[in-house]
Amino acid sequence: MDNLIQTLAIYAIPVIFAITLHEAAHGYVARLFGDPTAQQQGRITLNPIKHIDPVGTMLVPVLLLFATKGAFLFGWAKPVPVDFSRLRKPKQDMLWVAAAGPAANLFMALCWAAMLKMAVSMPENAYSLPLAEMARAGINVNAVLMLLNLLPLPPLDGGRIAVSLLPHAMAWRFAKIERFGFVILLALLFMGGLELILTPLLRSFLFFIKNLFGF
Repeated sequence: MDNLIQTLAIYAIPVIFAITLHEAAHGYVARLFGDPTAQQQGRITLNPIKHIDPVGTMLVPVLLLFATKGAFLFGWAKPVPVDFSRLRKPKQDMLWVAAAGPAANLFMALCWAAMLKMAVSMPENAYSLPLAEMARAGINVNAVLMLLNLLPLPPLDGGRIAVSLLPHAMAWRFAKIERFGFVILLALLFMGGLELILTPLLRSFLFFIKNLFGF
């Protein structure tokens, strides 16, 4: 029970921030490019309650956290509403709106890495070890969410980026996959395919972080 509480305490703040800022970033960039839908629905906010999905934000991450002993974490929030038809240049602007979420996760991963550097550099005290463990969790959580969302599968952000970049005819056909995207994603998750795809990408990203910050 103590290990359970400790693990939840370490991961709770990184997970909440990772999901909340990811979704808020989508809404903020959509507003910049002409679509105020997320703002009108109160979704451009750092209030995590506005973004929490009971299954995707709480149940699935907790189950995976303990099933994989923290090696793999997967989850989702309530998608921020974006009306692409209200963007000034819908097809082109879709790229920036979609990329905003992973970019937010990249920024947070770098911030957590800086915090880890600070934690391991300071004299050992009652706060240095918990802070270092939370920072490591923050790096991992944001790295997984960033890489997962960059997979070229609608409705993931990478799928929307691909739709934005493809020629119109190909983009239209590719976008039709979105209705099956979530089912495909869950099938990959439970068959182990998602972990197989993400593990080498995650290792490469963590190697980059390690060298960037000199860990």
